[in-house]
Amino acid sequence: MFKVGVTMAKNAKRATMSRLQSAARLTRTALAQRLVAHGFYAGQDQIMLALAQEDGQTPGQLATKLGVRPPTVTKTINRLQSQGFLGKEASNHDARQAHIYLTENGKEAIKAIEKSLRKTEKLALKGFDKKEQKLLARLLARVEANFSDAEAPEIEDALDLEE
Repeated sequence: MFKVGVTMAKNAKRATMSRLQSAARLTRTALAQRLVAHGFYAGQDQIMLALAQEDGQTPGQLATKLGVRPPTVTKTINRLQSQGFLGKEASNHDARQAHIYLTENGKEAIKAIEKSLRKTEKLALKGFDKKEQKLLARLLARVEANFSDAEAPEIEDALDLEE
């Protein structure tokens, strides 16, 4: 009997992990479908949004902020630059460094990216009331903290949701 209970608990944990992975995959797919309509591919939106928050970062700063390797960021920056969304300027302090900036087209594209994110989030949270949305955000913040070995942030401060 004990062995059956342990097996059921393990299966429940696997089911939770499987659902978390499935939800993440479906979310990425839904967002990617919206973004491709605006000329963006997976991952490009993250660089654009990071620059919208703080324009003029170096590729190394972007890589650190996004948790990816610098060559990945450089390749994506080059694509976004060829699409006319980003520009590069040499550093005044270090000629080996370049700073990445949003072009006017890039600044306009931010609106489309943010709209795509809002629509994807709206679909993902369809049928959830505000209290459930807040709880889900709190639980996901805890999952993120578990993986990053950090304390979960005070989610109430980060959300605009009211109870």
